[in-house]
Amino acid sequence: MTTESEPDRITDPWGARTPYRRGGVWPPRLDMQLAEGVEAADVDRWVPSASVLHSNGDAFDIAVRDDRIVGVRGRIGDRVNHGRLDPKDLYGWQATAAPDRLTTPLIRDGDRLRPCDWDTAMNRIVSRTRELLDAHGPESIGFYTSGQLFLEEYYTLAVVARGGIGTNHLDGNTRLCTATAAESLKQSFGCDGQPGSYTDIDHADVIALYGHNVAETQGVLWSRMLDRLAGPQPPALICVDPRPTPVAQHATVHLAPLPGTNVAVMNALLHELIANDWIDRDYIAAHTVGFEDLAAAVSDWTPQRAAEVCGIHADDLRHAAHLLGTAEHLVSTVLQGFYQAHQATAAAVQVNNVHLLRGMLGRPGCGVLQMNGQPTAQNTRECGADGDIAGFRNWSNETHVAELARLWNVDTDRLSHDSPPTDAMQMIQLAESGDLRMLWVSATNPAVSLPELARIRRILAQDSLFLVVQDIFATETTELADVVLPAAAWGEKTGTFTNADRTVHISEQAVQPPGTAKSDLEIFLDFARRMDLHDRDNAPLPPWHDPESAFRAWQQCSADRPCDYRGITYQRLRDGGIQWPCPPDRPDGTERLYQDGRFYAAPDYCENYGKDLVTGDPWDEDRYRDFNPDGKAMIKPAPYLPPPEEPAPEYPLALITGRTIYHFHTRTKTGRTPQLQQAAPEVWVEISAADAKDADIDDSDLVRITTPRGSIVARARRTGIRPGVIFVPFHYGYWDTSDDEHARAANELTRTEWDPASKQPLFKTAAARIELTESADHR
Repeated sequence: MTTESEPDRITDPWGARTPYRRGGVWPPRLDMQLAEGVEAADVDRWVPSASVLHSNGDAFDIAVRDDRIVGVRGRIGDRVNHGRLDPKDLYGWQATAAPDRLTTPLIRDGDRLRPCDWDTAMNRIVSRTRELLDAHGPESIGFYTSGQLFLEEYYTLAVVARGGIGTNHLDGNTRLCTATAAESLKQSFGCDGQPGSYTDIDHADVIALYGHNVAETQGVLWSRMLDRLAGPQPPALICVDPRPTPVAQHATVHLAPLPGTNVAVMNALLHELIANDWIDRDYIAAHTVGFEDLAAAVSDWTPQRAAEVCGIHADDLRHAAHLLGTAEHLVSTVLQGFYQAHQATAAAVQVNNVHLLRGMLGRPGCGVLQMNGQPTAQNTRECGADGDIAGFRNWSNETHVAELARLWNVDTDRLSHDSPPTDAMQMIQLAESGDLRMLWVSATNPAVSLPELARIRRILAQDSLFLVVQDIFATETTELADVVLPAAAWGEKTGTFTNADRTVHISEQAVQPPGTAKSDLEIFLDFARRMDLHDRDNAPLPPWHDPESAFRAWQQCSADRPCDYRGITYQRLRDGGIQWPCPPDRPDGTERLYQDGRFYAAPDYCENYGKDLVTGDPWDEDRYRDFNPDGKAMIKPAPYLPPPEEPAPEYPLALITGRTIYHFHTRTKTGRTPQLQQAAPEVWVEISAADAKDADIDDSDLVRITTPRGSIVARARRTGIRPGVIFVPFHYGYWDTSDDEHARAANELTRTEWDPASKQPLFKTAAARIELTESADHR
């Protein structure tokens, strides 16, 4: 076992290699980081937790000394990381002790926010809520939450918003990062839930990554892949990404398509699989519907045709298809490069189609992972704190809605609506029109993370909107709020959360929150009590009072649903992560879904009835029953459509946005972590050498990037990114800068439009131009 106690994990973010062979067990490696001057022997206690700055779910223990968090240590025995931690895990804990934490509520007094006590803040919220309910009804109120709270908090919020207030307006910022993951899984398998497992990496002979820069979004999972590459029988890697990411640099085949052409890439790969008969016809016949439609749709998508559309080489497409078609054990992962585009769901579904054509599901090394971007994104989807209802139930199935109403002991009418649960982008539209009059934002920063920021700031600041913001730091969004509520951070509260391969972990309270800050669970329950929310028997709604009682209630809600938690307990989680579904007869959880070729797609059980992948129009129950009466997996084709905003003479470049390994979301935590902030202190733009030469731009020059929506200024980096494309990280906002002259938030540039099926915004489909502002020589 390798031990890394104080490595330089900024310059070497993935740490030392521990090579292993295909089918072997990933060797452990203990990563630990403690505050200066603190040794492991000095630690008073170690408190179990897991990563909250990415979606991998790395398990670790929090080091506590003198009632302060002083470091972290990876958990050797955990199935996800075997002791490893990434840079955000190792250093991000320092942010909780930052001196500018929110410690007391704030209320707006004219043009400023002033401190107040909790009664004053909550009474203002409750008074406004009641006024709106009386005058305009529950649809005047919306809740916009996070991908960073705990399961117990999301479930409580869902009960409060849907069962108590009766609003249909509840979504998470997971709409920006993982909505397409959920939608693509529902379209193919009838329900959310990742089919694969991280351990499939140990068995794969081909790993295909579609728009997934795993090296920077899930560093420990990339370490696992690197260790396979360093061992005997290394897998082949296929990378689909316009950028020369670390994944691309290790790839056997790197496809770098023009942004917005992912469906064309996928159609060509599927064409080759069928044309060469690299498919499992017995599996297709026994377990799927829709193959004939797909075969017809991709029949003319030759590699040559796709190469011309995508700006790549036909031979590279053929090579990638050969690897996919001849793999014995194929693992595919998908993330934002596919999700944040105009045909997001259509492209992600085609990746599922590859596995259905090849019959590669439910076996070691045969799985697909439609990845998440945030640590608890999976929980928003399970708990109904996004555009779904709790327990992966179908909002348009009256039996499912009635079942949830019985569980919560509320009238079915409270939960029944004529339209799907409202997505975040639609809520913003409703606020813009004045129909949504109150928005409660928890643990997210939409004034930096949503697209077309000038519009977002205008909407959030308008007088007709009562804005409540619940967070641990002052942000660009709290500055616009009418009431600000100080929340407890990770390590200051207890709860559970689920990562991208369905592994549930517990994070226990290690220290007290600062000042009068409260956990998000306490805040939601306090609101419910002050509002006197109650069920049909006049009992308090929700009836629980602490994290563990909330978790037990969630277990009841999840019973006999795909995400069954009944076999999971707080005590068992203290020994390590457990994958759902975990019903009573499978107390150790379930590593892979669909091992028996049976899916969660039966018409009476499925999470939704499907959608048109082009228009987003929902199917009704009759159409679904006709298409899939036996609940098989669904193979759905999609025509390629050009992106809605292509480069043109005025804006000749394609802009994409994304992440760096050193920061998370809008940097409210990582920007306050010295090592991480020093590693990536300012926004930059990546540009190819050819495009830089044309624009007379050198490395470190200050440049202006402009789209039809706005401009920002950033430092130039010449990289191997494909010509015609530029990249800007989206993390940077304005809370930590006094420079009023230069905008730097990437979402000043991005489009308001979204994918029609998943409603995920198009952060990777924009036309831009770039020009020199100041030569680096003049800095």
